[in-house]
Formats: sequence, structure tokens, C-alpha cells
Amino acid sequence: MGEAKRRKTTLGEQYGQDTPILPWVPITKSQAELFVSLTTRGAWIGITLMVVAWVTIRFIGPAFGWWQIVD
Repeated sequence: MGEAKRRKTTLGEQYGQDTPILPWVPITKSQAELFVSLTTRGAWIGITLMVVAWVTIRFIGPAFGWWQIVD
């Protein structure tokens, strides 16, 4: 607990607040982590939708006679 008290007295008002990534960029570290997690999730959703569309176009559609694949 000594380290936390020392840090609290050193930082004063800024203790416990998010720090910006860079001084001139108004984005905090937690906001950057949230952005990375959201974009990663969005990328996986996009990949999944692309695979589903490919399977539908390549296999499901021709199997039900909706269209024909031209080779």
C-alpha cells in the first residue's frame, strides 16, 4: 500500500484519471483499448459475413436452383 500512497501524493488531482496517449491527442488509453476491441470485433463479424455470403453463393444457391455457377 505504500507505493499507492506515494503515487497518490505525487500525482495529486490526476491520481486515478486516465492519461492521454500523447499530450496533443485528446484520446485516453482506455478509449484506445475500446477502439481496438470494437474494430477487432467488427473485423471478425465482417469475415464471418463474407464466408456466409460465399457459401451461399457457391453452394446453397445452386443447390436450391436459385442460380447456376458459370465455370
